[in-house]
Order: sequence, then C-alpha cells, then structure tokens
Amino acid sequence: MKNIWWQTKGEGNCHLVLLHGWGLNAQVWDCIAPELSSHFTLHLVDLPGYGRSEGFGALALPQMADIVLSHAPQKAIWLGWSLGGLVASQIALQSPERVSALVTVASSPCFSAQGDWAGIKPEVLAGFQQQLSEDFQRTVERFLALQTLGTETARQDARELKNAVLSLPMPPTEVLNGGLEILKTVDLRDALGGLTLPFLRMYGRLDGLVPRKIVPLLDDMWPQSESLVFPKAAHAPFVSHPAAFCEALLALKSRLV
Repeated sequence: MKNIWWQTKGEGNCHLVLLHGWGLNAQVWDCIAPELSSHFTLHLVDLPGYGRSEGFGALALPQMADIVLSHAPQKAIWLGWSLGGLVASQIALQSPERVSALVTVASSPCFSAQGDWAGIKPEVLAGFQQQLSEDFQRTVERFLALQTLGTETARQDARELKNAVLSLPMPPTEVLNGGLEILKTVDLRDALGGLTLPFLRMYGRLDGLVPRKIVPLLDDMWPQSESLVFPKAAHAPFVSHPAAFCEALLALKSRLV
C-alpha cells in the first residue's frame, strides 16, 4: 500500500514544509523542529519511498513532486535539503501559486559536474549506484560521512544523520537508485531563472557535495534569488549550526508578512 508519512506540528498562519535529502527521512529535522514549530505550522514529510512513506518504487522528479504536493497545505514556504531541494524547486516551478517562498539548503539545480559546472563527478554517483547493490547500508553511511566532513563537529553531526537513517527501515535499493538517478540527470538551472517568488538559497562553505563556487554563478543566473553561506558548515548546516539556520528562516518569514 502506498502511503505518505506526514506530520504537522505547531500553529500559526505561516506554513513551512521540510523535505529531507537522499537516503534519509524526516527524523533528520529533530534538531530544529522544536524551535521552528514555535514560529510556524511545521510540516514534516518522508519523501515517497523513504522512511515511513512505504510502497513506492523509483520515481522521476515530477512524479515525486506531484505526490508530495497532493498532501500539502494550500500555501506554504517550501524548504528542501539536498535532493529535497530539487523536489521543492520542482513544486515551485509547476505550482508557484502554492509556494509563498522557496528555500533550498545545500542543494544544486544540477548536482552532476558537467563542463565548467562544478558538482559531483558522474562516475562518483555511478559508483554509489553500483555499491548500493552490494552493501547499501555501508554506501548510505559513507554518503552521510561525506556530508559533514570539515566541520568542527563533524563526528557528532555524522552520528546525528546516521541515527536518523537507522531509526527507521532503510529505503528499498530501487528507491535509493531512483534518487541517485535524479541527482545524476536533473538540471533546473534554466527553469529556475524564470521563478519570480521569494527564493532563498542556503549553503555550507565546506560542503563537499555542492561546491561553493556555484554560489556566485547562481547569484548571476538568478538575480531575483538571494544566497546565504554558513562559513563553518558543510552539507548539513541545520545540524551543525541550528540556531543560525532557524534565525535565517525567521528573518525570511518576517519579510513575507
């Protein structure tokens, strides 16, 4: 049976939907959910096939966006981390009237390196796909370790992400492969240039998966958006710098009112 896990916390007329990244689930937001739910009506979601949202196979990005949107409030701030940033961006592109602001966190419109564009080498993503079929728990754990490299609290941050993964059953290999395929093939650079709604992009300067050199390129490509770089964060700034992260969201909320 296909079932999307969706939890709503907090109250208020400003809705905030949080979408997690590849291999993870909504438990990853535990470090900031209490603070955010005192300022927003907070929506925590397991993406289709991940965590408690069971019964789904590999999905293309538009399909994933449609499924998530069908459970969502009429209008909300959509925040997506990493792969979740692509899902939130797709929702903003196909249903802008449902999005009061788009926030992407440690996300890229094109994760795959190509030509002059910095990103994850396609052979690295292909390697993850190959390793998934051999030992998927170890592959996911390796991917998580990459996300926190370089931060002052790297070991603790990696443990927090790992706990979120291990707290629930691992997603099926087919779902994980489908997510890697999205990371490998999707390119929203041109499409997001036409977005006119409020758009905040957050990055970690030490991120090894989303290189910081794309930030000024996207500043030029998308002058209607704004960027914020956390100088001592890597791929999971909400884990390493929760207070500063929540502050940025509250500042965005005050600009929307």
